[in-house]
Formats: sequence, C-alpha cells, structure tokens
Amino acid sequence: MSLPATAPFGTVGTAMVTPFTPDGSAVDLEAAARVAEHLVDNGHDLVVVNGTTGESPTTSDEEKLATVRAVVEAIGGRARIVAGVGTNDTRHSIDLARAHAGLGIDGLLVVTPYYSKPGQAGVIAHTTAVADATDLPLMLYDIPGRSGMPLTADTLQRLAEHPRIVAVKDAKADLAEATAVMAATGLAYYSGEDALNLPWLAIGACGVVSVVGHVTGRLHRRLIDAVAAGDLDTARDLHRRLAPVVDAIMAHAPGAVVAKHALVQRGVLSHAAVRLPLVPAERDVLERLERALAAEADIDPTHPTEGTR
Repeated sequence: MSLPATAPFGTVGTAMVTPFTPDGSAVDLEAAARVAEHLVDNGHDLVVVNGTTGESPTTSDEEKLATVRAVVEAIGGRARIVAGVGTNDTRHSIDLARAHAGLGIDGLLVVTPYYSKPGQAGVIAHTTAVADATDLPLMLYDIPGRSGMPLTADTLQRLAEHPRIVAVKDAKADLAEATAVMAATGLAYYSGEDALNLPWLAIGACGVVSVVGHVTGRLHRRLIDAVAAGDLDTARDLHRRLAPVVDAIMAHAPGAVVAKHALVQRGVLSHAAVRLPLVPAERDVLERLERALAAEADIDPTHPTEGTR
C-alpha cells in the first residue's frame, strides 16, 4: 500500500479555526497567526483558512482577507495555504476568488453551492466560473450534509476536465463512488471526515483536511507515513487510538466550537469565543475533551507543550 504520487496541496491539512476577540466582535489576527504556526510546527504541510470550521458564514469578506494575510505572513513558504471562497452566490464567489488571487496563497476551496440546490448543471456552471476567475488551483468541497446536495460522479468527472480543478475534500463518505472517480480522473482526494481518515487513505486519498488535526497533527503525519510505507498494522493502531479524540471533538458539539476549546486546553488560544449561532461547549463536552486529549498525549509523548507560548 502507498499513497498516490500526486498531492497538489500537501498531505496533512487542517481546516483552521478563526480566533476572535473575547467578545467575538473582531478577528484576532495575532491569534490566527499563532494557530497557523502551531499547525505547521506540529506536522502540517497544509492549512485551510476560512472554511466552515473557520466560521466563514459569520465572517465578513474583509475579515476573511485579513485572516488570510495574517496566515500568509506567519507561515508562507512553510506550508501550502488554501482559502475558502465558496458561497451560494456565483458572483460573490468570483469576487472572493479574485480578491484572494494576489495574497500569496496556493489554492482555493470551493464548496458546493448550499441551500439553493441548483442541480448538477448549475453546480458545474458555478464551479467552472470560479475556476475561470483566477489562475489558482481549486479544491472542491463535497459535503452534502451542509450544502444540501452532493457532487455526483458524473459531475466530478466533468469538473476534473478543467485544468485548475485538481482536488476534492470529501465529507460525503461514498468510498465506492470516490474509487470510481479516482480511477477515471486525476483528481486528488482528501479525507474531510476525521472518523474515516484511514479508510480514505487506504483507497487512494493523498491526505486529509482535518478538524481534529488542530491537536493531533503529528499523529496524522505518523498515520499518513505509515500508510505510505505499507505499514497497515501501525496505521490501524493509530486510527483506533485516535478515535476517542475524534469522538470528543466531532460528535457532541460543532467541530469549530470544540476545536477552539481543544486549542485552549493545549495553551495555543487564551479563550474559545465563537460567534452566534454557535455557542460555547457544555461542561460535559469539555470534560470528555480533556480526557481524550490526556489519552492522546499518552499516544504521542513527544507532543510539545504549547502553553509556554
């Protein structure tokens, strides 16, 4: 077993949270830079900014651009940086793509247009228009649980014909369909669902775009390296031992919320402020998270202590 040779945006990625000031009124750009540095210092070669985990529905275009600038300044040249620009308004998505084109990033993340349910022809027209707007490569984001409609195999094959549409972040979990798409196209697949990272890698995904990776980046690096080396026993062991962390961050409250609390527990952030409609995690969620992170530290005893930052 080995990973595909083509990984256009690296292999170990996380959809980064967007830190706010304590009252949530503004983006904390210094904290955003600190989170990005933390990710790169802990196994990442890809950082995705302004995705759903970055609370993109509640940040303004100006805040999105400022966050990207802060991240580029902090880690540019050390990791690939991909910025989310997808909306359910094609003109808005094109404007965002063009605004990001000169910021020194490596690609754009484009989610399936949500709520509108434009049909597959509309999705193709929308995504192609965004891809045509800049010279940056695109990562598609297939997440029907949020967007309301999946990208079909036929649509993915059509979009793969565009020279700048090069990858898919998949949170649809149709491994059979993805196998067929990978066999028929050059699209690089990234696992967008932490609970399925190993299955995705096993069928040919080149990497992950995680949420749990905020605090498990080194373990993800070890997992991906184990798969690439054909060491399935080690990969399976890491996958199983990571499961409680995945559960603690993803299963009991929105991942964006719990990931911020995880960064607080690790000393990277000083608080976990989110914007409505998100709300802070309940005590039982935080206690479960604390137990899972303590166990994760036992898995990876070399994990650095970020609390000295």
